[in-house]
Amino acid sequence: MDYVLRTEGVSKQYGKHKVVDNVSMHVRKGDIYGFIGKNGAGKTTFMRMVSGLAAPAEGTIELFGSQELEQQRVRIGSLIEKPGAFGNMTARENMEVVRRKLGITEKTAIDGILEFVHLSQTGKKKVKHFSMGMKQRLGIAIALFSNPDFLILDEPINGLDPAGIKEVRDLLLKLNQERQITILISSHILGELSKIATRYGIIKDGALVEEFDAQELEVRCKRCQKVVVDDTGRAAAILEGCNITSYDVPEPGVLRIFENLEEPWKINQELISGGVKVSESYLSGQDLEGYFMELLGGGEHA
Repeated sequence: MDYVLRTEGVSKQYGKHKVVDNVSMHVRKGDIYGFIGKNGAGKTTFMRMVSGLAAPAEGTIELFGSQELEQQRVRIGSLIEKPGAFGNMTARENMEVVRRKLGITEKTAIDGILEFVHLSQTGKKKVKHFSMGMKQRLGIAIALFSNPDFLILDEPINGLDPAGIKEVRDLLLKLNQERQITILISSHILGELSKIATRYGIIKDGALVEEFDAQELEVRCKRCQKVVVDDTGRAAAILEGCNITSYDVPEPGVLRIFENLEEPWKINQELISGGVKVSESYLSGQDLEGYFMELLGGGEHA
């Protein structure tokens, strides 16, 4: 497995408060990795450590299979907290500052990036007069100037209107699919994140609770009848005998049945008639945001 980012036991403490607690994250090459947690959960601090803006107190960080982080960080582009742009300058002038800072001699590189993020027609308009979506796209453009293989984005669609969200979403998909850039993105707009993410990490109170793929998320949120029984083997045989084949056994003693949900009592009746003890039976499944909020413990999310 090719990992762009792999951490083991990364922690960060400010005073007595452990902001990031023993985080072991695995971002694979080609992922759009959705990083989810409430405000103050540790997302930004973790991203800052990966980007080299803060140092971990404990643990190891590996980039592109190497722990030579300074060498590997030249392959990273990042937009953390707010876009680092000068409000009294145009988009082109901001890009020129970055070009000189990076020592890039080819001036035409600016044109290609501004065109890619749809800011080539902004002319003499100052960044302070840009919409929030335009500012975010400029921030992404700045992060792209070093031609990165890995992009780290902290809340890039926060505060955007629906049109701005779609623009950034389409841009990120294009970067991932056409330029093969791996992306680590945090966002509290969970419905939008689910439209692009291929993998997720859930952080709660500084600790990474779980990592899973988008396909697994779909299964977890899929509507089903959940049945707790004393004998899953016998129960499965009874279901097969009733021509019910869309089910699984996620854990011992539990079946999830994904068909015939209109009359769940009939399945219970068949199981009981077949000698299976049914201790629980209920319909399960919810929307993505509801599932995430259940993992995070409810309340404000981000």
